[in-house]
Amino acid sequence: MTGLTPSHPLTRFAPSPTGHLHLGHVVNALYVWGIARARAGTVLLRIEDHDRQRSRTEFEHSILEDLAWLGFEADRMMVRQSGRAAFYEDHLERLKASGLAYVCSCSRKEMALASPDIPGQEMRYPGTCRERHLEWHPGLSWRIRLQPGDVAFDDERMGRQVHSPSEQCGDLQAMDRLGNWTYQFAVTVDDFLQGVTLVIRGEDLLPSTGRQIMLAELLGRTEPPTFFHHALIRKPGGEKLSKAAKDTGIRELRAAGESPGRVLGRADQAERRDGAFPANLTIVPPPAPRGEANRGTLLPTAPSPPTRDSSPAG
Repeated sequence: MTGLTPSHPLTRFAPSPTGHLHLGHVVNALYVWGIARARAGTVLLRIEDHDRQRSRTEFEHSILEDLAWLGFEADRMMVRQSGRAAFYEDHLERLKASGLAYVCSCSRKEMALASPDIPGQEMRYPGTCRERHLEWHPGLSWRIRLQPGDVAFDDERMGRQVHSPSEQCGDLQAMDRLGNWTYQFAVTVDDFLQGVTLVIRGEDLLPSTGRQIMLAELLGRTEPPTFFHHALIRKPGGEKLSKAAKDTGIRELRAAGESPGRVLGRADQAERRDGAFPANLTIVPPPAPRGEANRGTLLPTAPSPPTRDSSPAG
């Protein structure tokens, strides 16, 4: 079970370079830097480019440029998941040695045919290859055995949660059929090895939490991080913002003449409208250097941790 409110936390801002930043990413950055500063914590910048087919160098450059323009500066040197394959391989080998990893040949289409389609629930891997003892070759994936059982944790915003990973998703995929390390595996290994003690992310990733806690324990982590899942900015119809649709893109706002302070203000207002933005965080724009647009900086107005003050959007 995870605890609450770590002091001097190490947290991370972890964008994927599969598109440009939009206003939803700025909301996440406000939470990450705001909570870290309120608790005298540290922010790590991690580029999550584990998906080699979709990640682009130009998107990474755009993300870094927009973060600098907005005034978000990490406290530690940036790391890329694409340069950490040796760490993932090492931890997968440990799981293999313990009999916890196995080769899987199933495609998503085959999984869909083998699993019942239940509205509102994710696709669950039914364990088809668990006991087939396949030999790995390119085009096959690796999965991690998840035993039945509940994982209980306290989310700082959403309260007590109880997940059953083996029932929700089945055995986790660690490496996909294209040879990419998966999100679930890579972030769990990284958060463990990098000492992340506070994970701050959108509520759409809440279902991933129980399985990541369970996987981290299999990897040898004895104390899981604390989690804070914030509300998402949504479109009028309830859909979340998307990089693919170029929703409220920071590049577009910059091109339209918006200043960093105004963009930060937009994100602040949107989250206070659509979610439960902590009342103890505010945007304070300090004097800008001569000739530069005013930069917004997130500072705490009180040292107390954020509390849930309204129900999540959507």
